[in-house]
Amino acid sequence: MSDQNPPALRKIIHIDMDAFYASVEQRDFPEYRGKPIVVGGKPDSRGVVATASYEARQFGIKSAMSCSKAYQLCPTAIFVYPRFDAYSSVSKSIREIFSRYTDIIEPLSLDEAYLDVTEDKLGIGSAIDIAKSIKDAIKNELNLTASAGVSINKFVAKVASDMNKPDGLTFIGPSKIKAFMEKLPVEKFFGVGKVTAAKMKAMQIHTGSDLKNLSESQLLSQFGKSGKFYYKIVRGIDDRPVRANRETKSVGAEDTLAEDTNEDSVMHDLLKQISETVAKRLEKYQLKGKTVTLKIKFEDFKLITRSRSFPLAIHKAENIYAEAIKLLNDANIGSLKVRLLGITLSRFYDEHPSEKLEDNQLEFDF
Repeated sequence: MSDQNPPALRKIIHIDMDAFYASVEQRDFPEYRGKPIVVGGKPDSRGVVATASYEARQFGIKSAMSCSKAYQLCPTAIFVYPRFDAYSSVSKSIREIFSRYTDIIEPLSLDEAYLDVTEDKLGIGSAIDIAKSIKDAIKNELNLTASAGVSINKFVAKVASDMNKPDGLTFIGPSKIKAFMEKLPVEKFFGVGKVTAAKMKAMQIHTGSDLKNLSESQLLSQFGKSGKFYYKIVRGIDDRPVRANRETKSVGAEDTLAEDTNEDSVMHDLLKQISETVAKRLEKYQLKGKTVTLKIKFEDFKLITRSRSFPLAIHKAENIYAEAIKLLNDANIGSLKVRLLGITLSRFYDEHPSEKLEDNQLEFDF
């Protein structure tokens, strides 16, 4: 008989803001309240939906949908351009609320984060009570709503936060995890995209219970290294810690051209705009990057990237632009028409390494 005590269960909260960008717009502009709001480009543009209010979602509008498709679904929707400075400011206020309870905070984006409250700063003890307090503070202080998932690991907490949106709070305790995972549809598994979900369903794998019938070697054979993750997660095993102060790995921006084109002047103009946006974001976080990556999406949606690295880091718009032009020339696209361009900087030299950044990846569509 072992004298060792079993490891203590962790208390993990996943907070996910409700329709964040759209909710900030409705909060800041009373005329938008109660109306279908689409944050993205113009309805006649080729941009994509960043997020949609719940009023717009009733018409079937979803994130990443083209704005033109969103307009077809709801011609009365109000289309607004993203205000990322405003969203970033609100996100900082949300993080400040989190920090009242714990310093172990892992941001995933501007509008969601994991919190480890196994030992909370206020000595509350109950993760459910902490999640309630956080939700109340966000509502009372910021006039926004958030949904929370509470469990013993990150995976279950994240899935739980999406179960009762908006303004929901879902707790899945240790004794409920087995049944919960077995009933969970495979498309709800974090990391299972449309292609993988379709493959699973073709194999008659529709729920966690079906997935659980496959051995680890079978899953590895069918899904590669992800198979090991699926094998563990369907059994409720997720040992990943909440990682505080994740380092930013890349900063970038991208935009869709008004029309597919291979005209140098049009593409150069767009790259100049994108370079200026990236430079502003680098300046905000006081970063310089040693690798520039150019993203090119063609009219047939084929995607390629081209990268160049340097011994010295860069951050100025003119330098980023010059390197992007070189990469575009190196791509030799010829007569192929381009739909989208993007620029990303990575391999950072941080002028202030003691300052921890908020987001693992800062990249937005215009």
